Amino acid sequence: MRTSTTRQSSKKKSLIAAALAFLLLAGGGTAAYAYWTSIGSGTGTATTGTSSSIVVNQTSTVSNLRPGAPAQALSGNFTNNTGSNVYVTSIAISVTVTKAAGAAAGTCDASDYTITGSPLAVGADIPTGTGVGSWSGATIAFNNKGTNQDQCKGATVTLAYAAS
Repeated sequence: MRTSTTRQSSKKKSLIAAALAFLLLAGGGTAAYAYWTSIGSGTGTATTGTSSSIVVNQTSTVSNLRPGAPAQALSGNFTNNTGSNVYVTSIAISVTVTKAAGAAAGTCDASDYTITGSPLAVGADIPTGTGVGSWSGATIAFNNKGTNQDQCKGATVTLAYAAS
């Protein structure tokens, strides 16, 4: 009988050891953690984008400006390569003139031309891209000064557009 009791006692010990091992592995045991507390600080940086210019394109064709001829319409669109929308409030238009080679003596300048509608109200958010948005409403005319204006025959009239 001693053999059977020894076996049972040995089985009980094995079962108790297995149960303890299981409890420890399953989280039934306790663990201790140690840590330090601290405070800290740091710095970082950020940047703000900058605006780039958009290009004002004239799409209307203006030709044969002469004394007594009606004003011709100016219109166009924009090229916006800034990477984001740009709000255009208005467009100012100015004139410079280059006399043709061999033109008659005398002065031909911006006073020989009239721009109406400048500054031109646009008031639009222009998306990125080429040929986007639109503007219109301004005109150009040759001023009839009532005197000989032969010095302006064949002149090149350059229109400069400034968006704001």
